[in-house]
Amino acid sequence: MPTTKVALFGGGPACLMAAYQLSERHEVHIFEKGKRLGRKFLVAGNGGFNLTNEVEGTALLKAYSDDSKLHNALNQFSTGNTRQWLSEIGIETFIGSSGRVFPKKDVKPTDVLKKIVDTLEKKGVQIHLNHAFISFDTAFKPRVLFNETETTIEADHYIFGLGGGSWPKTGSNSAWLEPFNEIGVKTIPFRASNCGVNVEWGSDFKEKYAGTPLKNIAIHAYGQILKGEAVLTEYGLEGNAIYPLVPTIRKVLTEQNTAEITIDFKPNSSLEMLQAKITGAIKPKNYAFTFKITKAVQEIAKRALTKEQYLNPHTFANYLKNVPMTISSLRPVAEAISTVGGINMDDVDVQFRLIKHPHISIVGEMLDWDAPTGGFLLQGCFSTGYLVGECLNKQYN
Repeated sequence: MPTTKVALFGGGPACLMAAYQLSERHEVHIFEKGKRLGRKFLVAGNGGFNLTNEVEGTALLKAYSDDSKLHNALNQFSTGNTRQWLSEIGIETFIGSSGRVFPKKDVKPTDVLKKIVDTLEKKGVQIHLNHAFISFDTAFKPRVLFNETETTIEADHYIFGLGGGSWPKTGSNSAWLEPFNEIGVKTIPFRASNCGVNVEWGSDFKEKYAGTPLKNIAIHAYGQILKGEAVLTEYGLEGNAIYPLVPTIRKVLTEQNTAEITIDFKPNSSLEMLQAKITGAIKPKNYAFTFKITKAVQEIAKRALTKEQYLNPHTFANYLKNVPMTISSLRPVAEAISTVGGINMDDVDVQFRLIKHPHISIVGEMLDWDAPTGGFLLQGCFSTGYLVGECLNKQYN
């Protein structure tokens, strides 16, 4: 039986997983436009290398946007499967206190990537660097640019994992949208997700407090409550207490000019507990000590309250439990950890093949789905890559 040739475009985790699944039975080629594979994979590791998360089943699916095709992929290859796969190729992991899954101590992102790439090469996967996808020819075959020469790639099947629009320094951008639009595939402009939000602080506040962490807070937004941490920035707020709320905030911002959140700076203390701390006449200069808050939080309150309210410790204590903030917009796509948008899920079948062009499959962040940080983004890439690889194994059996 003739060998089936599969060409993958993109060197991220989704294509690496698909290549791994296909390598036992097919001739597999990866075309990457950069000088190395996995550049975004490595950048993601700089902020705490979450390879996946421990949650399974319904809890896992709830972390993602509601799409039956994506959920099917997550059920087919879940977080436990990812940990087992990593172990099989020599990467041991452990579960952190937050449920995030990390490589064992002293194993760096570069070590993990090298192990994956070495495994693929041992399995015969051929890697072609500096090959940038640019367009499709009249037969809907991909064309790449290498050494200033355009070449059509011949294969039995094509898999695309060119990523979303975030972190352009790693090679991700929206340049691929146009070629897909030209072959009749519906795409959605990229929008930021897992990103900071813009809040107007004023120049003097930014100079004093930008970079200040807000620890042990709870943010309320349109029926959602999220505990965690955030950081005051020159533009507003960012951090793990903000990112999971971005889909809701983004939806509100599409319907109106601003969105509103409230911050509870003392979520572990009831209002009664805070009020009990007030004994006698407490002056504002003692608020930080009395309520165990930072100077930055005290300054936020000072700017929002009238002088009379600020000088009243009982009113001040009440305010700490319910601090309103107006969000004017999200940070740009280029600054976001991830994006939504890309290829409309309605344009792919359950195997992530393009309905109009079934010889082409799509994996990873090229597809329009959303998930929070904490290992879920990588898991989504691994799951879609696995599903496509296994479906092609059956198709070309």
